[in-house]
Amino acid sequence: MFNGKTLHKKPKIGEILLDLGIITDLQLQQAIKSQQEKGGRIGDVLLQQGYVDALGLAKGISQQLKIPFVDLMHYAIKPEVVRKLPERIVRRYRVILLDVKDDTYFVGMIDPTDLIAYDELSRVLKGKLDLAIVTESDLLRVADLVYRRTEDISSFAAELKEELEKTAPKVLMVDSLAADAAPVVKMLDSIFEDAVQMGASDIHIEPDEHFLRIRLRIDGVLHENIVQAKEIISALVLRIKLMANLNISERRISQDGRFRINIKNHNIDIRVSTMPVRHGESVVMRLLDQSAGILTLDQLGMPPNIYERINVLIDRPYGMLLVTGPTGSGKTTTLYAVLDRLNKPENKIITIEDPVEYELPRLNQVQVNPDINFHFSTVLRSTLRQDPDIIMVGEMRDEETVSIGLRSALTGHIVLSTLHTNDAIGTAIRLIDMGAHGYLVASALMGVLAQRLVRKICEGCKTDYTLTAQEEAWVKGIFGEVKAQFKHGTGCSRCAKTGYRGRIAVYEFLEIDHILADALRSDDTTNFIKLAKKQANFQLISHCAFEHALKGITTISEVMCVAEELS
Repeated sequence: MFNGKTLHKKPKIGEILLDLGIITDLQLQQAIKSQQEKGGRIGDVLLQQGYVDALGLAKGISQQLKIPFVDLMHYAIKPEVVRKLPERIVRRYRVILLDVKDDTYFVGMIDPTDLIAYDELSRVLKGKLDLAIVTESDLLRVADLVYRRTEDISSFAAELKEELEKTAPKVLMVDSLAADAAPVVKMLDSIFEDAVQMGASDIHIEPDEHFLRIRLRIDGVLHENIVQAKEIISALVLRIKLMANLNISERRISQDGRFRINIKNHNIDIRVSTMPVRHGESVVMRLLDQSAGILTLDQLGMPPNIYERINVLIDRPYGMLLVTGPTGSGKTTTLYAVLDRLNKPENKIITIEDPVEYELPRLNQVQVNPDINFHFSTVLRSTLRQDPDIIMVGEMRDEETVSIGLRSALTGHIVLSTLHTNDAIGTAIRLIDMGAHGYLVASALMGVLAQRLVRKICEGCKTDYTLTAQEEAWVKGIFGEVKAQFKHGTGCSRCAKTGYRGRIAVYEFLEIDHILADALRSDDTTNFIKLAKKQANFQLISHCAFEHALKGITTISEVMCVAEELS
């Protein structure tokens, strides 16, 4: 195996990649020049400039140094083994302990030529080192999943409980909660860190009669952690209220607020909602990672025919495009992807939101405020006097907003908005039910994009799956006779034993052509539904989800859940 003596030769990574034909001489010279100007490792510079990807870099070094490359996404991670190395060493030196046999340690490194990291490993492990090469992104992903903060949360909860028993509540509120070293601050930091590491979208803090329940919504599903210290809930809620500028003396009514924090170089916008419940106050915090950036339309995973039709529609001079689905189905993400595509110097774009979720340059983003009668309809009416080309309305909530939005779409504006409906076909009818005239909907509405999110199978534990008799009968009844090898996840450390990691949107798109528009003008909703189902290229969301299952992206169980929601 690779040893310390070989390390002292300090092979140059740039020359290795050049010899292997992964990069050209010109690319290497440009990278060296950039390194001399800005510093950093040559491998990192090559990555940043796009001359090589992380996988290619790792495999190239592996071949030249004769060190095995380990794909952590498909390696059987043993959390109890990984944790034998302190987290600070893993993150600082970018190393990970993969296996232990007798006194030999199998260690993954992103740079085996790093003598400082090698020496630190030797000092800590005190045994023979067998090295492997891993990619940095995979290493950090595994570290996030293995080094969770659940033990820290319980420890700080016990510390806070002890402090509360010793300290009068008023003193605690004024002094301890304001100090950065207070247990309640440490506990909240640990909760936020754990949520960010696990990719959670929401944090639920709920008091029970005898304990505190902390739940994280990961890929749409809640995961629970019980803290045996129910007494700390008041101090925890108080701290959150202070951070969100809420009224700390009011516990009888619900309150909403927001604040921003930085966790592990992630700028996180946190929307807070408190509600009085039987055993105290329940708090739900929605996490919006501003540092993650806005997805573009081509990154959403739309079927090609829907992607192409959406691009054609939004280039029209006027009209309304609606994105529909339940709460948490990714509607806002889709709208911002459309806005990103339309965000050009020649376009004046105004958004009306509650709240403003993402910040984009050049956009005029308006936050509604019902407390001062600054509603969607009120702002929308004012927006029209600002000479916009494109208007995004966070949600069509009432008859007045719908009416103004539709008329705006007929007077030279592109109007983008969302609506809470189950499918694309029912959206036009829903607008009419909200008081809009059929002829107005027919003339203004260009199309409706309905969507849901389904969980993706974890790449680390994906394997073949044989349908049960019930699943096979269901598939045959809905989609006909299908010969395919389906997949599922068996559960591993990377997906917290769930078999799923990440989500992907599934869509159906209805374009309002002249045939459908005529049905709407005559208020013939029954005929509209029949014609819509027969429209060329129209495909139900469940069919889109099934295609993902055929490709091994999601499971048949997720497809069945989507179909059940729509039935």
